Amino acid sequence: MAAQRIGILGGSFDPVHLGHLWIAESARETLSLDQIRWIPAATSPLKRQGPVASNEQRLQMLQLAIAGCPSFVVDDRELRRGEISYTVDTLAELRAEFPADELFLIIGSDSLASIEQWRQPERLLQMATIVVVQRGGEPPIDFSVLKDLASAQQIQAAREHVLPMPIIELSSSDLRARVATGRSIRFRVPRPVEALIAAERIYQS
Repeated sequence: MAAQRIGILGGSFDPVHLGHLWIAESARETLSLDQIRWIPAATSPLKRQGPVASNEQRLQMLQLAIAGCPSFVVDDRELRRGEISYTVDTLAELRAEFPADELFLIIGSDSLASIEQWRQPERLLQMATIVVVQRGGEPPIDFSVLKDLASAQQIQAAREHVLPMPIIELSSSDLRARVATGRSIRFRVPRPVEALIAAERIYQS
């Protein structure tokens, strides 16, 4: 079987929204990815207070959001691991499971800027090609943060895999606030996700 190109998209997805889906589909199309693995984080090392919705609710929202998209897969390994989620550990597991495939880690420019704070960033950069999402209006991506962490070849690969996106005025924190104050989130999240949030009263103060 030919080697696959696998995208990895992590986050709290609390809740997943149309901006996440737009980025994933753009990455799939632009980078000719065979699959994108959506990996909800248990506890992010950089967001110790943790998600608002439960693990089960976030997983269910993701499954509803990507239903009918065969190249999108929900991967719950970090939730099953149940401790602080380090991307390097997840990549090591994926690297062992898919030894012949290419891995592409999709991150925002803000995550790139803080990559020195991540666990074992040098090892992480050896296991996957970084794909940086550049939102409309953002300055050019500054890859100098990688100069002491990655080889010239790895940095060049990252430069070649920038994902330009328009400005997406959506954030999970804003959506949680809208629900808490009784405002609409219609057309900001997939309809089944909106229905689940309403039915289970997720984010209602």
